[in-house]
Amino acid sequence: MKHLFFILALVASGATAQAQTPATPPAKHPIELKAGHMQAQAKPAANRPDVPPQFPGGAQALNDFFQQNVKYPEAARVKQVNGNVVTAFTIQPDGKLANLTVVTPLTPECDAEALRVLKLMPAWKPATRKGEPVAVQVRLPVPFGNSTNLNVEKAKTKTKFE
Repeated sequence: MKHLFFILALVASGATAQAQTPATPPAKHPIELKAGHMQAQAKPAANRPDVPPQFPGGAQALNDFFQQNVKYPEAARVKQVNGNVVTAFTIQPDGKLANLTVVTPLTPECDAEALRVLKLMPAWKPATRKGEPVAVQVRLPVPFGNSTNLNVEKAKTKTKFE
């Protein structure tokens, strides 16, 4: 009887020890850069650039590029489809685009047109980390159907008060 009590005590203490093992922490998601959300860091992570990639000429030049090159598909025009095709691609250390994909589709015709326009894009100024160019994944919406989507927000002019 003493042995049975001793065995039950050991089994019970083993079960509580197993229940108290710490859970594994959730896996970290990769860092994704979004326009306007980068900020300087005192100790940047190893996979985060110091300077974001830039389209040659800036946001206004990117706006002009889309206005000149995006052709609104006739099928989308008939259905009066408008919105953005969200694309993702990698800007290589040489500034060229690679791994072009559609993240948020609109219509098959608009998706194909967005990928066609991205293939026409000139090389970007690559992101840098400690002065060295690095590859970075970027998400970029390609606008369709509504010209108001193409406007780039401009800075307000400040007036001098006396």
